[in-house]
Formats: sequence, structure tokens, C-alpha cells
Amino acid sequence: MTLAKVALGDSGLHVSVQGLGCMGMSHAYGASSDAESVAVLLRALSLGVSFWDTADFYGQGANEELLGRVLRERRAEITLATKFGLVANRGDNTARSVRGDPEYVHAACDRSLARLGVDVIDLYYMHRVDVTVPIEETVGAMADLVRAGKVRHLGLSEVTATELRRAQNIHPIAAVQSEWSLWSRDVEESVVPACRELGVGFVSYSPLGRGFLTGQLPSLERLEPGDFRRAQPRLQPDVIEQNRAIVREVENVATARGVSAAQIALAWVHGRSAVWGISVVPIPGTRRVRYLEQNVAAASLELSPAELARLDALAARARGARHPQIELTSAGGRE
Repeated sequence: MTLAKVALGDSGLHVSVQGLGCMGMSHAYGASSDAESVAVLLRALSLGVSFWDTADFYGQGANEELLGRVLRERRAEITLATKFGLVANRGDNTARSVRGDPEYVHAACDRSLARLGVDVIDLYYMHRVDVTVPIEETVGAMADLVRAGKVRHLGLSEVTATELRRAQNIHPIAAVQSEWSLWSRDVEESVVPACRELGVGFVSYSPLGRGFLTGQLPSLERLEPGDFRRAQPRLQPDVIEQNRAIVREVENVATARGVSAAQIALAWVHGRSAVWGISVVPIPGTRRVRYLEQNVAAASLELSPAELARLDALAARARGARHPQIELTSAGGRE
């Protein structure tokens, strides 16, 4: 099958109905093979998965460089999204710096363009909000990039509804990216309604709960030492059994349909488009061709009202925060 494309909000940007989150190819999930990742990227294109998501933070630029290997030959086929603003604090995995000052926005974009080996970025996100810089100034600098021809569309990641509205007053926002899955639905309270009101698309990251909702995640003890899921609150010993009960329910629905738990979880996210009346594009990540193909098949899977009723009840049973406590501080305008 080849995936169709969908309009991402009212922006004029069209993307494949399911994208590819590329973070795990270079970041957060332990050791990976560049050769295997490139094979996934090429297979994605053959299946119509042409909306690729990366960030300068992933592998400290390594992920953008990896995508650049394919972009050099296949640029016209790919809708490229990357992000700026999140900076690792060396030697401290519990802290991050955020940069949203205009000088940094311009410099970060130029560095991403060089690593990716492209002339323009299709969708450029602010990765996190720098609370020391008015969002109007950050988005104003991003709008400068559009006028300069370096960026086509603007996006925001992990913002509030108020922040989205303030940004939209400065320049049209094509998409908001945040976690949205059948066990993480807090965005439905105010962010998703704001997207609907403003004609903004929604890009769902971690639609498979960082692999947990697939039922295939090994025990924490078997994860590599560098795998960031070891610190995920929902996978800790005091709550993991309660959360595994959610996975078993997803697996029960999947078994009755003769599909995988991952496909059920993805189909639920795809169905949010009809529920909320906005474009919702999940970007599951994978480093394996077989899982990519499985994920793509979920785009055409429609859930019944009875299945939806069972799945809709699961988020209330989730235990633990979405993210570990990581300090986000401003880098204070320092290069």
C-alpha cells in the first residue's frame, strides 16, 4: 500500500497521513545501526511515508546528518520537519537548556540546514518554550526564516493553548506536536480544541507509548543502559503492573481483530481526526523495516464503536507522569 496525503490544518502543507519519527535512530533508545536506519528510511518512501520528523537535539545533530544521507538523493519526495531550542546540558541527564532568543533561532536553523544538506525546511518547530523569551519574539524570528526562504511552515511542540494563540497572532502555525495516545490524552482538554478553533494540524509523537503499548517492550532490566525509558515514570516498579493491564486490554482488542496491539493503538490515534474534526498525523518511530510496515497497515484500520468504547476508557487507568522530572532552564542567550 502507499499512504495518502492529508492537509495539515489550514496551512497549505500536505503530508502523508502517517509520518516517521526518526529520533530513535540516533538518540534515546541505545545503540543503533545507521545502515538499518537508512533501510527503514528508504522503505518508508516506497510505502508513501514521506513526512519525516527529526530535531537538532537528537544525537546532538547526528539524526539530522543521518537523514541528510537520504535527503541528498530523494529531497523532492520528503516533507521534512525538524526542531530547535532544546539543548542538552553536558554531564547532567536530568537537566536541559532551552533557547528561544532570535539570534539562536537563526543560528540553529542555519546549522540544521547544513547538517541536513538542504536549502529549505518544510516544517520548523520550536521544540520547547523558553520562558525567559516572549513567544512572540521567538515566533517572530521563525517568521523571518520563512521570509528568507529557509523555512516553509512553522510548528510548535509541547505548548499550551494560550501559547498557541499568542504564536498564531504573529505568524500562521501549521502544526502543534505533542504526545497523544490512548493512554496520554491531556492535550484534549485545551490544546486540541484550540487547534480546531485556529485551523492548526496536530502531530502526535509517541503514539505507541514509547513502545510500551505494543506489548513488545522488554523488562526495564533488559533495556540497554543508555535507553531513556529506564527513567520513564510509567515504567517504574510501583506502577508498571497497573499499566501493563492497559496493554493487556489493547492486546485483547487486537487478538479479536487478528492484528497487532501496535496497530490498534495507532488506529485509535488516526481516529482522532474524525472525533475532533482536525487533521491528526501520528509519527511512530522505528528502527526495523518489519515494524514500519506493520505501522503503515494501521492507517487503513477502522475501529468499531465497541472497540473504541473499550479503548477510550484506558487513559483514566494510566499511572505515572508522561515524562520524568527534567529541569528546563534558559541558556540565557549564550552560544
